[in-house]
Amino acid sequence: MAVPMPSKRRSLVVQTSMDAYTPPDTSSGSEDEGSVQGDSQGTPTSSQGSINMEHWISQAIHGSTTSTTSSSSTQSGGSGAAHRLADVMAQTHIENHSAPPDVTTYTSEHSIQVERPQGSTTSRTAPKYGNAELMETGDGVPVSSRVSAKIQQLVNTLKRPKRPPLREFFVDDFEELLEVQQPDPNQPKPEGAQMLAVRGEQLGVVTNWPPSLEAALQRWGTISPKAPCLTTMDTNGKPLYILTYGKLWTRSMKVAYNILHKLGTKQEPMVRPGDRVALVFPNNDPAASMVAFYGCLLAEVVPVPIEVPLTRKDAGSQQIGFLLGSCGVTVALTSDACHKGLPKSPTGEIPQFKGWPKLLWFVTESKHLSKPPRDWFPHIKDANNDTAYIEYKTCKDGSVLGVTVTRIALLTHCQALTQACGYTEAETIVNVLDFKKDVGLWHGILTSVMNMMHVISIPYALMKVNPLSWIQKVCQYKAKVACVKSRDMHWALVAHRDQRDINLSSLRMLIVADGANPWSISSCDAFLNVFQSKGLRQEVICPCASSPEALTVAIRRPTDDSNQPPGRGVLSMHGLTYGVIRVDSEEKLSVLTVQDVGLVMPGAIMCSVKPDGIPQLCRTDEIGELCVCAIATGTSYYGLSGMTKNTFEVFPVTSSGAPVSEYPFVRTGLLGFVGPGGLVFVVGKMDGLMVVSGRRHNADDIVATALAVEPMKFVYRGRIAVFSVTVLHDERIVIVAEQRPDSTEEDSFQWMSRVLQAIDSIHQVGVYCLALVPANTLPKTPLGGIHLSETKQLFLEGSLHPCNVLMCPHTCVTNLPKPRQKQPEIGPASVMVGNLVSGKRIAQASGRDLGQIEDNDQARKGAIASSLTCVQLHKRAEKIAVMLLERGHLQDGDHVALVYPPGIDLIAAFYGCLYAGCVPITVRPPHPQNIATTLPTVKMIVEVSRSACLMTTQLICKLLRSREAAAAVDVRAWPPILDTDDLPKKRPAQIYKPSNPDTLAYLDFSVSTTGMLAGVKMCHAATSAFCRSIKLQCELYPSREVAICLDPYCGLGFVLWCLCSVYSGHQSILIPPSELETNPALWLLAVSQYKVRDTFCSYSVMELCTKGLGSQTESLKARGLDLSRVRTCVVVAEERPRIALTQSFSKLFKDLGLHPRAVSTSFGCRVNLAICLQGTSGPDPTTVYVDMRALRHDRVRLVERGSPHSLPLMESGKILPGVRIIIANPETKGPLGDSHLGEIWVHSAHNASGYFTIYGDESLQSDHFNSRLSFGDTQTVWARTGYLGFLRRTELTDANGERHDALYVVGALDEAMELRGMRYHPIDIETSVIRAHKSVTECAVFTWTNLLVVVVELDGSEQEALDLVPLVTNVVLEEHYLVVGVVVVVDIGVIPINSRGEKQRMHLRDGFLADQLDPIYVAYNM
Repeated sequence: MAVPMPSKRRSLVVQTSMDAYTPPDTSSGSEDEGSVQGDSQGTPTSSQGSINMEHWISQAIHGSTTSTTSSSSTQSGGSGAAHRLADVMAQTHIENHSAPPDVTTYTSEHSIQVERPQGSTTSRTAPKYGNAELMETGDGVPVSSRVSAKIQQLVNTLKRPKRPPLREFFVDDFEELLEVQQPDPNQPKPEGAQMLAVRGEQLGVVTNWPPSLEAALQRWGTISPKAPCLTTMDTNGKPLYILTYGKLWTRSMKVAYNILHKLGTKQEPMVRPGDRVALVFPNNDPAASMVAFYGCLLAEVVPVPIEVPLTRKDAGSQQIGFLLGSCGVTVALTSDACHKGLPKSPTGEIPQFKGWPKLLWFVTESKHLSKPPRDWFPHIKDANNDTAYIEYKTCKDGSVLGVTVTRIALLTHCQALTQACGYTEAETIVNVLDFKKDVGLWHGILTSVMNMMHVISIPYALMKVNPLSWIQKVCQYKAKVACVKSRDMHWALVAHRDQRDINLSSLRMLIVADGANPWSISSCDAFLNVFQSKGLRQEVICPCASSPEALTVAIRRPTDDSNQPPGRGVLSMHGLTYGVIRVDSEEKLSVLTVQDVGLVMPGAIMCSVKPDGIPQLCRTDEIGELCVCAIATGTSYYGLSGMTKNTFEVFPVTSSGAPVSEYPFVRTGLLGFVGPGGLVFVVGKMDGLMVVSGRRHNADDIVATALAVEPMKFVYRGRIAVFSVTVLHDERIVIVAEQRPDSTEEDSFQWMSRVLQAIDSIHQVGVYCLALVPANTLPKTPLGGIHLSETKQLFLEGSLHPCNVLMCPHTCVTNLPKPRQKQPEIGPASVMVGNLVSGKRIAQASGRDLGQIEDNDQARKGAIASSLTCVQLHKRAEKIAVMLLERGHLQDGDHVALVYPPGIDLIAAFYGCLYAGCVPITVRPPHPQNIATTLPTVKMIVEVSRSACLMTTQLICKLLRSREAAAAVDVRAWPPILDTDDLPKKRPAQIYKPSNPDTLAYLDFSVSTTGMLAGVKMCHAATSAFCRSIKLQCELYPSREVAICLDPYCGLGFVLWCLCSVYSGHQSILIPPSELETNPALWLLAVSQYKVRDTFCSYSVMELCTKGLGSQTESLKARGLDLSRVRTCVVVAEERPRIALTQSFSKLFKDLGLHPRAVSTSFGCRVNLAICLQGTSGPDPTTVYVDMRALRHDRVRLVERGSPHSLPLMESGKILPGVRIIIANPETKGPLGDSHLGEIWVHSAHNASGYFTIYGDESLQSDHFNSRLSFGDTQTVWARTGYLGFLRRTELTDANGERHDALYVVGALDEAMELRGMRYHPIDIETSVIRAHKSVTECAVFTWTNLLVVVVELDGSEQEALDLVPLVTNVVLEEHYLVVGVVVVVDIGVIPINSRGEKQRMHLRDGFLADQLDPIYVAYNM
């Protein structure tokens, strides 16, 4: 694969410490009751759905107590009928529960008649939108079936809005656009017969089995008090402590007595029998934990063993807190050492951990407890249905549930394990597993006591130091049994070199707790291979399968018969993704080899059911979820009745609908099948299931494949997380691994590419994102595994800080909407009736008439008006004219470049040129601190405009000839430079008068956002019309003050400063925007001080004020800043109005008296410097919401605010007097209706008269200034603005009583990107990207070949750079259906912005292609 390597700065590879990591603050809402899984599987065919479902449904109804639970029991069904039932139930609201509805008939369409007790019937089938399974609420509004009843009631009361029906709010009609994955006609389908439930052997009730676990403890504690019960090891592998049965018995009694009698008062004990109590013990202290556990059993309180919260921000500890809170835990038992190690506040209090309830910490060491009185004795009963303990379980989403286990289940489970494992009294067992839960608890704490066995407990800390410690203990104690995980076997193999004295012949059973994992088989094989010579027998290895809900599901029995090889299955991976078992050969790569996990437990029944929908029995060659019916299982999720019902009260049915058993089954959460001979095989977990475009993949299998990619020297073996994230309506696979510190960028990248190839070839699935993080930075579970949901959370919120990322959205995302095929537009042949184009109003509008233009052109030239300043200006202009004629020897019509700082000199020089008959060109002076980049632009304008001479101040004159300037440009090539600081003292003989109104008045040069330098010609007539139009619109009279905070060099800024002020005779105040960088309040202070009513600014000025003054409004108020007199504050722009900015500006300065209606925008472009400008009279600017997806197809579809994919657009101001606008198709030049997006064409007296360029491409550009429509009104000459927009006739009326036409600008035609046949505007994609992560300050997008390139500015540490890559890719896919090709992360300020505050994306693109951006990271998405 020739993939470009991602590049990044060297400084990026920073190792983060674990302390820098804060877990997210999420609430642990447990998974919705019965979430709909696998919509993509489609609904079963009607025949299959209707086969005798009565039983299932009536059972669901009879079993229900409220209408919500009844729907939750059928909710997870993918079957149409169950859904219809839920629909009807949602509509009929069965109030009378005593009389269940009578499910009478079935029609072939599955419409079910449900009779209400009153007798009224309703029958209705739910419509399906796309392939979404929907329920309906009362008035037929579909809502996703996860919406709670309260919200449904709310929806029922909502009235539908006028425009689109309400369904658009809830149902994203994306499904209609999506490429639906057509099922592969060759996909394997199950063909076997229906499976039968498998029974385990009879649970042989041996007479001397104790009646309860406490009774067993009492028996051994009194008969053989010296017998060892538990030996704990220190980190050197030396026995630290031996707990005997006598000590366990007396201490447990002591704990029981103290819990019941020494907490609280006699009248108000804190803990009563049946209450829940937390057990918080470190992993190296099993003895104290065991004493506390049995103490709780004796006191009849319910222990909840949990992990020690090491810091306040431990991975997942918050969710544990929620579990404790929901269990009502108020007391936590702990050991002395643990209590001392907990974080403390300065006063010595243990702080409340995040999300935890308030706890009383109670130390259970004997020396802290009071002795029970002689006559006190715990009440030891036979095992009953009271809860014995609660085991915590972490779900896929990170929430923590508590599984309750009753006393009878606890005892029965110990009996079943004793029988299955053949445990006998006083056997020795070595336990490496966590004793707080799962296999470690069941064998090492519970069953061991029932059989008076001796447990050697190996703490995790010792395993880390010495991975062989467990093997050494087996030899030392001649242990019969060992409980390990496959990683312990793997570590032992890695550490094992030449240990001579190892002898494992004493082992009769090696229990592999995670035997159900796909990689355990290789560990088992390799371990056997090495240690067979050390006395290990093959039949000793006993993998088992377990789950928190069903306890031990299956375990391989230890046999003495070494001839019987263990069960193996070599299954086709492709078949497994469709849930079908197909035996394959080992030669192939794409196979999964699984080992059996033995037989069903004694006294249990097992079957496998379809993973989603109705729990129907699988066929023999089908993978399903294993379900177990036995006494020895959990009974509920504490406090969650809905989830309990779905998991612990399942009634599997045969294909005919008959229940398999009258007793409920428990879902184990394991996927697998029962093979020949009753052997159980597990191929994955429901939690690790990822459904990608209809095929099921198991996270563990993907991990196994990644681990199989050689060489493993770049990443750590046990530290790989695989999960899926939902992007664009499908699950996408993400792999995160920890990279070894010594591996280079190239190594890692090669390894990543190989992993992608391996997964693609073995699983035929694309990996969406592969990320490598520095060593030890992934959140860990207390026993060193990776905390999966926490890792996913970090990934999604962009705080994982990877050091390498590879994204492959191009290969994975196969469900993008089809590319758009262009439809032919209507041509002239269609009948045009008045202003209608095929039933649509033609989009055209105009401002009011200008009236007669005065011929007295001189009025504009600032002849003596009523104010003294104009006289001074007139006199100064005259002197400049003399200077031009005498020193410059210029002719009529020569071009003069004016290079002045913003101010009065500029105006004087401008009018001086006009008096001398020359054509002025105003040029922004070079920036003295940044000559290298700003001076070439000045030089270019001077050359392109063919200036015969250059006028400037003395200071700039020196700058232009300075050494720095010589380095940037060729200073000898400047035209003559005139310095206006010393002027001649005489007046000109005569003042030039233009002979013809079409004579050129001045040239307006500006750099467009696409980086083109374009000068336009403005003639005298256009200039006069322009000033008159603005005077009328803004009602500018000599008595007015106008504050202008714009660059006065081009466009409307120049017109307002140099022309309008003289034409209308009002006072203008110029605040140069560059001054605001040092003093952001300058503009607003000037506005307030001069009591200005009209002010003009740019977006960059507005942004400076919003960012710079946000926190200072109070102090500005104190300084007397008052904006209440401002009636118009216009943002001068050549782009779509930036609503978010104008709104935040209005909100921010509302307190200072700024009227929210004062802020508006204007719109101008090169062909016409001002088309719209919000004047003083006339309606306020309106905002509409358009559908973004329709906009990409050049259609305008109005939607309600807040509906999906809505984009707010603000009117660009009122159309100026004398301006006519029409919307035309940029390709065909035909007029468009008002529901189309098209190019804005303008006809007005103040249009520019053409481009002024030197390059001779006038022919290309000429149609910009004189275009005609291809049909309709073909006489009018229009100028093309190059901007896309649309017109809307609003409900508002203009000053002259007409309906007001609003112009909405969407974006520049040059900037719009054609991708997948659709038209995208960069700003929309950029807005999405900026929202994706808090560290993205600015973003710009452009296309390169046909790839979308996203450049983001990072405000944060460079470690965050790679977090942005997946987030940017996700958000653009989700919101715009586009695959990002390249993500470039750069420093703040790299994206070039021009003086108007517009991004210069083409400059950025050139910089990117020339490799000049110095990016922090460049990611090429494959």
